[in-house]
Amino acid sequence: MRSHFCGVLSTANIDETVTICGWVDRRRDHGGVIFLDMRDRQGVVQVVFDPDTEEHFQRADRVRSEYVLKITGRVRARGEGTVNPAMATGEIEILGKELEILNSAATPPFQLDEHTAVGEEVRLRYRYMDLRRQEMQERLALRSKITSGVRQFLEAEGFLDIETPILTRATPEGARDYLVPSRTHPGQFFALPQSPQLFKQLLMVAGFDRYYQVAKCFRDEDLRADRQPEFTQIDIETSFLDEAAIMDIAERMVRELFSDVLGVELPAFPSMPYAEAMERFGSDKPDLRIDMELVSVDDLMQQVDFKVFRGPADDAEGRVAALKVPGGATISRKEIDDYTKYVSIFGAKGLAWVKVNDLAAGVEGLQSPILKFMPEDVVLQMMQRLGAVNGDIVFFGADKAGIVNESLGALRLKVAEAQGLVGEGWAPLWVVDFPMFEDDGNGGLTPLHHPFTAPSCSAEELAAQPATALSRAYDMVLNGYEIGGGSVRIHQRDMQEAVFRVLEISDEEASEKFGFLLQALQYGAPPHGGLAFGLDRLVMLMCGVSSIRDVIAFPKTQTAACLMTDAPGAVNAQQLRELNIRLRQSAAESGGQEQG
Repeated sequence: MRSHFCGVLSTANIDETVTICGWVDRRRDHGGVIFLDMRDRQGVVQVVFDPDTEEHFQRADRVRSEYVLKITGRVRARGEGTVNPAMATGEIEILGKELEILNSAATPPFQLDEHTAVGEEVRLRYRYMDLRRQEMQERLALRSKITSGVRQFLEAEGFLDIETPILTRATPEGARDYLVPSRTHPGQFFALPQSPQLFKQLLMVAGFDRYYQVAKCFRDEDLRADRQPEFTQIDIETSFLDEAAIMDIAERMVRELFSDVLGVELPAFPSMPYAEAMERFGSDKPDLRIDMELVSVDDLMQQVDFKVFRGPADDAEGRVAALKVPGGATISRKEIDDYTKYVSIFGAKGLAWVKVNDLAAGVEGLQSPILKFMPEDVVLQMMQRLGAVNGDIVFFGADKAGIVNESLGALRLKVAEAQGLVGEGWAPLWVVDFPMFEDDGNGGLTPLHHPFTAPSCSAEELAAQPATALSRAYDMVLNGYEIGGGSVRIHQRDMQEAVFRVLEISDEEASEKFGFLLQALQYGAPPHGGLAFGLDRLVMLMCGVSSIRDVIAFPKTQTAACLMTDAPGAVNAQQLRELNIRLRQSAAESGGQEQG
């Protein structure tokens, strides 16, 4: 129907007769001459209709925003003084000769220009309209380019694109599964995959050596700006490579993406042990653009009688840490109170602080309600250790180490954002040497990543000291976001069984849930490993937006609902009977009596 896209026309097309198709972005009537800005996914071009073409001029007079048109006309240069440098096609326009209305349009629920402020709920309810906006078109086009770049890179590296099942069985991946009832196996359920983890390992056992997949994954978990119940993963697995070689492939892929798509050359990727990241930044995904670190002051606080500090300082599992904010003495008391409420989300019982007004005056030049509880020499030693100068503020955390790390780590990000202390550019990082396990809160252990991650020690050493065992895992971090993570996998049955024993998974349970994997490990499983990138999160960062919902065509809300299709929704009684499911009604629905 068309000869050209709207946004690709230029001075090279002057005097050509072209046909375009698209939507009316704007309509203007200037003294008997009608201007239509026509839009398609490539951009916008101006079309002019004058009364000389009476029939088509009258049609142009009838059209309104978002009408779908087919227009034929001659490309010409814009008149002197009418060039629009803000438009890619701003040097030319089309003198319209023929206009066909392909479809009319109701009044849009919101204007589609970049100056319109509209709530996300409205945008998601009318997502098909929201996606017409230029910025959304550009983001999804960039996503397509990134995905294409990933495929080209991996296939050039010898990886095969292999699909794995969507209907599978539940596996321990750290979040709740989405379950699918089976009609043909009454009372039994499939699970939607949280990742293709076991299948890609089995592909290595099968000898495919290098696998990748742009895979849909599903997790029924509490949502945040960078989480969705269904998301897309760049999934990679390879045999006969150690962690250094796998990390090299992943790093080269990301470097090539940034270079080809954004024209950005990423800086070096330093490696940092997990323990160091937690000690210095309170996070296993530190944003290295922020030049602030947590500093331990436990030894100093062991010299004070103030129990709030002394207790955690003397506790082997406790920590007292300080966070110096350059120029933060201007932070108001109300802001400090807001920060105190914020850290309470992470379990902190309070937030102590010291403002540095005049360091030369000693303690008299400091401002804080806690100074009266601390010896002067300890306070001054602390200021010296922190490198504090006039105009700074110091925040303190004192509690169990995990609470201090999480609360001050989150505060570091929030204060840096508020105070304009986040540097420009890109700060990539590899975090390595993760613990194999973490406390499950009930006196047991749970995998920090997943139970198929290989430990750095022998099976005997793992059994003897599981709480201190390290894993062969690695995460790629960029500007404070984990964009990819993986590990070398367990490829020997005895080691896999040793990990299951640490997790108190009985032989019977292991056989029931993972018998197929344990059996496969007996048949010459090669050493293997891999990683997965969150495509949505990677695209979010490369687009410079703060929510992955802005880079997904049809995302869910933070309550895992689709406002456009009104999903999830009820199903009829016949469908439930076929699936052998009976719904349990709430007391309100059943008149005070629960039915099951």
